[in-house]
Amino acid sequence: MAKRPVPKFDFKPAGQAIKEARKAHGDSRKKASDEMFLSPRYLVNVENKGQHPSLQVFYELVTRYGVSVDQLFFPEQSAEKGTQRRQLDALLDNMSEQGLRILIAAAKEILEVEKEN
Repeated sequence: MAKRPVPKFDFKPAGQAIKEARKAHGDSRKKASDEMFLSPRYLVNVENKGQHPSLQVFYELVTRYGVSVDQLFFPEQSAEKGTQRRQLDALLDNMSEQGLRILIAAAKEILEVEKEN
């Protein structure tokens, strides 16, 4: 039986998104690979070379770092919540009421500045 003539999914953008999210989360590649029981070389290949991880590893990476799969699989559509929005949500979940008040004040100021431009 012949192979299906379907182009292979380019995983490089997904790997890059995972890498950026991992760094934003403050995890080193070694820490992530140790905690996930992966070879550091495997993680390097996924992040930098576009190697396709197993579905299980992909799931663990995107859920661990809050990467939006919608933005990876449907880049032409605006995702309901992109990676940065999901990461911000995770940070907000762990913030105190005082921290939230400060952040709200800063967000209001940013909106005012953006409105002026």
